[in-house]
Amino acid sequence: MKLNFPNLLTLLRIAVIPLVLGLLWLNTPSMNFGAMVFFAIACITDFFDGYFARRWDQVSAFGRTLDPIADKLLVSLCLFVLVSMDRIEGVHVLPALIILCREILVSGLREYLASVQILLPVSRGAKWKTALQMVAVGALVLGSGGGDVFPTHAVGVFLLWLSAGLTIITAYAYMKVGFKHMDV
Repeated sequence: MKLNFPNLLTLLRIAVIPLVLGLLWLNTPSMNFGAMVFFAIACITDFFDGYFARRWDQVSAFGRTLDPIADKLLVSLCLFVLVSMDRIEGVHVLPALIILCREILVSGLREYLASVQILLPVSRGAKWKTALQMVAVGALVLGSGGGDVFPTHAVGVFLLWLSAGLTIITAYAYMKVGFKHMDV
């Protein structure tokens, strides 16, 4: 494995996850703000690891594999904690479940296709899905930190539903491609 700057950014994203979750779990306005700041930093590395890898011609199999795993860990673990803290509750747990199920399904599909030596590249829609999920989760991590001026929790829940819709669309697109290569 060649450890280059883009791969270090991906590893940094994974390393920040326990800090985000720990601050979130403390559940005070200042800790929620800190969790949101570190969450945002992790999300920004998602853009820059790919940008620098392409720009500096440092795209690697390690990076292509680890980058989506880092995204899934960041979003999924935050969703788990937010649900366990009742920051996502009731019917609003449904989009979180849709997101988690899609991530497992598509990861399994990628694994199967890799075993038959077929790459399933990340689609543009999936990139938008990840970005929307990250904005939604970031707002939910902040919680009511927007005060009366900006209803961050309500915006986060709304965006979570939107991202769940995009999650379903991208899952369908991936499965449609994947089924063409399966011996079913």
